[in-house]
Amino acid sequence: MSVAEIFDVVASSTNDIRGSLAGRRTYAEAENPSGEQQLAADVYADQLLEERLLAIDSVGAYASEERDDVVTSGDGYSVAVDPLDGSSNVKSNNAMGTIVGVYDAEFPAGGRDIVAAAYVLYGPLTTMMTAHDGTVTEYVVEAGARKPVRKDVTLPDEPVVYGFGGRVPEWPDDFSAFASSVEQELKLRYGGAMIADVNQVMTYGGVFAYPALQSHPEGKLRLSFEGAPIGYIVETAGGRSSDGTRSLLDVTPTALHQRVPVHVGNAEYIDRLEETLNG
Repeated sequence: MSVAEIFDVVASSTNDIRGSLAGRRTYAEAENPSGEQQLAADVYADQLLEERLLAIDSVGAYASEERDDVVTSGDGYSVAVDPLDGSSNVKSNNAMGTIVGVYDAEFPAGGRDIVAAAYVLYGPLTTMMTAHDGTVTEYVVEAGARKPVRKDVTLPDEPVVYGFGGRVPEWPDDFSAFASSVEQELKLRYGGAMIADVNQVMTYGGVFAYPALQSHPEGKLRLSFEGAPIGYIVETAGGRSSDGTRSLLDVTPTALHQRVPVHVGNAEYIDRLEETLNG
């Protein structure tokens, strides 16, 4: 079963997804399973990726942040997708992305069942970061084709940036203490789309977090669609991921749309985070 074919289909869909954004900045009537109002762009990207990914012989199931249930089409990999991460940025014309996790298990599946993961960043360029077989590769996507620009990607040894999500008044006191120490050492980079912020960490080194909040102690990001695939990519690149106490890959899912606190980046910062939260 070919992971490369899954990556190629996602890459070939980027022109259509990106090209559709200008005409789909309005909100749809429906909400997604997490209670968030959907943009027309969310719905379009979801339907496009469902059709194209399920057409691959090696894909047997498709799940999306934008729909309640898993769609099956036989045997093969289970693919979890956040079709348009940061879609609220369409209105302000800021960066957004697509996240893909390839699981060799039925949903809900955990991070240790991931065999490959990728994210697409729609910035000034369209780029794609993939992790498979212990290697992370960055591509520029042109005319729907992947062209490698960085192979064997690892997080830089000297971290530079940080980005933390959620309203500061809702941060728990222990996370606020960690954030205060990080602010003295790294440069703030936060744009409201996880993919853009994580890509800063993948490029310059540092730490990204969307912690547990007082209003959402379980976290806000989805484990299967965001936390585990991004954790897989960062860990494959030599970094660490954590829900606050353990690797995101070790979190056992109990529901398809389960939420989780997400912290990823250079190991030294994730180690410090866990020491602070559990000290």
